[in-house]
Amino acid sequence: MTRYLVGIDNGSQSTKVTIFDERGAVVSHGRQALRPSSTPRPGVVEHPDDDLWSSIGAACRTAMAGFPGDPRDIAGVGLCTIRFCRALLRADGSLARPVLSWMDERVSRPYEHEDDSVAYVTTSSGYLTHRLTGEFRDTAANYQGVWPINTDTWQWSQDPAAHRETGLPPDMLFELVMPGETLGRLTPAAAEHTGLPGGLPVVATANDKAVEALGCGLRDPDTLLISLGTYITSMTTGERNITGADRFWTNFACEPHRYLYESGGIRRGMWTVSWLRDLLGEEVTGRAREAGLGVEEYLDAEASRVPPGCDGLMAVLDWLAPVDAPYRKGAFLGFDGRQGRFHLYRAVLEAIALTMHEHATAMAGELGTDFERVLVSGGGAGSEVMMGIVADVFGTAAGRPAVNNAAGLGAALIAGVGLGRFSDVDEATRAMVSINAEFRPTPANQQLYARQREVHRDITRHTDEIFRRSASIFG
Repeated sequence: MTRYLVGIDNGSQSTKVTIFDERGAVVSHGRQALRPSSTPRPGVVEHPDDDLWSSIGAACRTAMAGFPGDPRDIAGVGLCTIRFCRALLRADGSLARPVLSWMDERVSRPYEHEDDSVAYVTTSSGYLTHRLTGEFRDTAANYQGVWPINTDTWQWSQDPAAHRETGLPPDMLFELVMPGETLGRLTPAAAEHTGLPGGLPVVATANDKAVEALGCGLRDPDTLLISLGTYITSMTTGERNITGADRFWTNFACEPHRYLYESGGIRRGMWTVSWLRDLLGEEVTGRAREAGLGVEEYLDAEASRVPPGCDGLMAVLDWLAPVDAPYRKGAFLGFDGRQGRFHLYRAVLEAIALTMHEHATAMAGELGTDFERVLVSGGGAGSEVMMGIVADVFGTAAGRPAVNNAAGLGAALIAGVGLGRFSDVDEATRAMVSINAEFRPTPANQQLYARQREVHRDITRHTDEIFRRSASIFG
């Protein structure tokens, strides 16, 4: 009998809900864009009202409306949400205030108790678990950042100092469970909100990057995954909880006591691509319509006509400055009259690959490894130009997973393991994950980008002083 698994992927820009069969095929899908973040003052970035829960309801209802099977054949739900968010809840589990985004500067500081109605402090996954099941439980694998968690045991620290330093006493924290464990069952109210069958088991996964990595099939330390999301990063996997590294940090993986090593990244990474697309405006969208193409398809086709290296145009992707250099700004350098709008677009794609090569190389050097293969996930992986650039910059084959929503697939996969549909994660990965295209480097482009890397990696050394000075004027 065919059984189905639901993957909920609550991301930074939208919530995607996908129903998979046990071979990893997409049976039905729903997506709901999140509302623009609320930024009432500098440093404050919140999800307005109850937008995360509203978006899950809308996306689930769309997925269920297109589901051709019998709802009784749905085995369960895997829940994956944005990491580094903070939710402040009343005693009944309702929001005391809107959920703090990962971009909110308060999530990088200890919790300050300013509202006596706040009884619990949890992650986005903890809050949404409660909305789905009524339970005050959460996956241990979504607690990175300022939390009193022991990253060796994956449990709350037993050291009172850790709770004092984070501002989070034990009685304000949810019960932790491991990835693959059942968080609870869908309540009648949640079933009405989502359209999913009541009583479905909801299974704990991990943070969104870890779940995405699993959904791409990242299973060995010789493979690098580049995640093209709102925050772009690269990851590899291992079994050691490495602390104190300089060029990467250690994150929880989707299996208990396994870890992901994550390089430096690009904040507002693919957001910058969307920003540029919108900035180019009606001239591009109109021409795309005339050509019978989507806007991204049209931009991709035109960017393919731009020579590698963009005739010397290079981008610096600090549209959202790193925390340790808040004065930085985004920039384009190298105009000389040869470049047009599609040079701008390709320059952003090249800057993504060049920047991530720098970060990944630094991580590999500290880990003492070499990456023999690259996987690319996220919306940007759908770009033929982007995939070719990655292969050329990294000088190795770049694989694109068959399912674009890797986090949704990873969430469903973990649910399948936790519910006994597979014996372990390896069996589930073999059954559900596949690569649908592989891009190989072009020698001439590879050589050009190798030379360009030497220039691009030094740009901020020269622009930092300019932006440091201009920040005193413009902020």
